[in-house]
Amino acid sequence: MPLHAELHRHLGGAVAPRIFWRFLHRQNHPLAARFPQYDEFETFITRPRASLTEFLELHTMVERVQTFENLAYFISKLVRGAYVFEGILYLELRHTPYYRTDPEQSQSRRIEQMGEIVETIAKAAYIHDYPVILKQILCMHSRLPAEVNDAILDLARANPQDVCGIDLAGPDTLYRDRLPELVAMFKKAQECGIKTTCHLFETENGFYPEFLPYLNRLGHGIQVALERPDLLLEIAKRHQCLEVCPTSYLKTGTLPDLEALRRVFRNCEDAGVDVAICTDNPGLHNVRLPFEYENLLTLDVIDFEQLKRCQAAAFRHAFAWPYSEPPDSIVRDIINK
Repeated sequence: MPLHAELHRHLGGAVAPRIFWRFLHRQNHPLAARFPQYDEFETFITRPRASLTEFLELHTMVERVQTFENLAYFISKLVRGAYVFEGILYLELRHTPYYRTDPEQSQSRRIEQMGEIVETIAKAAYIHDYPVILKQILCMHSRLPAEVNDAILDLARANPQDVCGIDLAGPDTLYRDRLPELVAMFKKAQECGIKTTCHLFETENGFYPEFLPYLNRLGHGIQVALERPDLLLEIAKRHQCLEVCPTSYLKTGTLPDLEALRRVFRNCEDAGVDVAICTDNPGLHNVRLPFEYENLLTLDVIDFEQLKRCQAAAFRHAFAWPYSEPPDSIVRDIINK
């Protein structure tokens, strides 16, 4: 029975490599000629990168393939895999809708098309045999102009049934030059009643505590526990949650190994800060959510009691989970009766 909640998964990194490779060949996409054999493609997709900025180039490549015409195909495969192979019942899928619009069109027309992207994803996510509760988080982007990011925020506000929150994605090296503008967008989102998360404190470049007063969750946030534990009590008082994506830090060159995460979990627990374990880009990393759990347990980064607390925190901090309890509590009630 699906029992898990996933709070940090990108559309651009969610589809399994083999599914993506087969799609390229069926469509005779130019990338198919570059990777005639699957093993070559998997090696290219999943090898570690030297930095987050380098890793994000993969997202750009995938976004060019996940066009409006192809979105329903990728969403259906994503939902099926999450339900059957990962036991995911609740999934927050984040994406930048502007990057799925037609690049040949004007900016104003692409902004109009963003609504079609959100609607298409919502419709494709409803599959009777795989009843995942899927909600979208719309990502503003550090490379997009302010008027496009404003339009993304407006789109989130106009679609509360399908969109549960907003995020800021893109290289965190670009945040600093636009800090007042970007922080103001999160303040506006909270004033509008929109839930907020932000890619923050992920890398050594991501230290922007100015965002903290306007967030419900921190996208990653590991560096705050490693380098600025003095901020954890403030985060705990705001009942903010860290979205920790273990394998991602190996693939983006953020951490040399996962040993450092032991300190992240310990410091957060000592300060009373909740942590949800997530995947970030399971397709590009070729991992699944249960593997993230198992890997942390095998490496003694966490124990089973910590895992249970993290799993419960994922439901507690979910932006649109429709029940007061996580599903495992419901199952226990049935067993006890």
